[in-house]
Amino acid sequence: MKSAASSPDAEAARLLRAGHAAQALPLAERAVAAKRSCAAAHGLLAMILVRLGRAHEAEALIDSAVRLPAGPAEAYGALAQTASVLGRHEQARDLYRRATELNASVPLYWHQLASCERALGRLEAAEDACNRAIALDPRQYPCYLLRAELRVQSAADHHVEQLQRELTRSGLPDAGRVLLGYALGKELDDLGRYDEAFESFAFAASTHRRHLRYDAAIDEHKLRRITEVFGDNGEPSAEAGVDSGRFVFIVGLPRSGTTLVERILTGLPGTRSNGETDHFARTLLSAPSAGGADVFARAAAVDWRAVAAGYARSCGADGSGGLILEKQPMNYLYLGAIRRALPQARILLVSRSPLDSCFAMYRTLFGDAYQFTYDFGDLARYYAAYARLIDHWRRTLGASLHEIHYDQLVADPRQVGAAAAGACGLPWHDSALAVERNTDVCLTQSAAQVRRPIYQSSVGRWRHYRAHLGPLAHALQRSGVATPEFD
Repeated sequence: MKSAASSPDAEAARLLRAGHAAQALPLAERAVAAKRSCAAAHGLLAMILVRLGRAHEAEALIDSAVRLPAGPAEAYGALAQTASVLGRHEQARDLYRRATELNASVPLYWHQLASCERALGRLEAAEDACNRAIALDPRQYPCYLLRAELRVQSAADHHVEQLQRELTRSGLPDAGRVLLGYALGKELDDLGRYDEAFESFAFAASTHRRHLRYDAAIDEHKLRRITEVFGDNGEPSAEAGVDSGRFVFIVGLPRSGTTLVERILTGLPGTRSNGETDHFARTLLSAPSAGGADVFARAAAVDWRAVAAGYARSCGADGSGGLILEKQPMNYLYLGAIRRALPQARILLVSRSPLDSCFAMYRTLFGDAYQFTYDFGDLARYYAAYARLIDHWRRTLGASLHEIHYDQLVADPRQVGAAAAGACGLPWHDSALAVERNTDVCLTQSAAQVRRPIYQSSVGRWRHYRAHLGPLAHALQRSGVATPEFD
């Protein structure tokens, strides 16, 4: 008898994990052919199809699998995972819910259900799912942070004592310390216990930083090279049939307000957002190039017509008309390339004051992304390099760069929002300011915050932590960034 380890679906899963999707495909197809009910093999095959760029086939497979006779919980969990990757978040939510109905004892299903509910704006349901996961397994550390971020905690309803208790458990891994520490800091901040909150944020950030191999000098070099190779506007593409005026890039440091701008603009007719994708970066770096000494020089010598056409395909511009928003904050690295490939594209730059911006990043866990945010020295050096790059874009892009200051946006959203819409060629409607009514999926760190009406409480939030932020302010000043509000 063939062992489970050598079954077609097990071997297909092994090959997929090893990055060999093409070899995994026939094995997964064979495994599915033998199934007469919904099975985990259907989700595996769908994921392989996604990895091979055959998304439409993956979607059709999921739709057909759910119509088969009922299978076990893991079948629906596997299908839900692929549905999430495909951006079919309502379907993923329904599939994870089905998995929990079939087997309510698997905490992972509750955690994934919570993530889907949050993305869809169902925050109470998300909190309930987090609680279910934690009750099943107190080591579901991501659920503590997800739950903390779902709402503003109150004196009558918070989890501070539970979080403090979990942090004292023996044998707690550093990954748990980090997640619990950020969750505790968030809840203490909500309760106005700022000194304790900072202690938690600093503990979590330093713990996470120990596990990162980050060197700010490398990023400083990268940003400096970008200014060198994109020293002027260069020659734009001939656009090759691409209407680049359809594209809007919303950029800025993380936690700067880019999601709020996106939500306002998608509240206007004739817009849709692709969210945070790497469509442009992947297209740019894979385009034919005349060559150069390094990746930066090669990127500046690509076939811009090919970049324009490739980006249009990847972001779905061949569908219905209207503006397509790309809200990937770090596209600020590629503004020179965007201008050359897509000369009519709109670029919206969102910014905050240095201290608000840096502290907002410092108190947020980004996982392995934005590795400069977990240490004041790293933050100051990166922020200074970023500021120099943005000054370069201001000089070279001129009026094609529309700037939005977060403080002004939340103070006068009607005027600033209308100006942003005008920069995109969109007619303005005040209804766009009701961001809490925007039902679009949100997968960013601000997923819960954008379900609330526009608020100003984040402006100057660093002042609550003034006693602790001297080292950050001084590091920024040493790097050439003025912080007059701290003096």
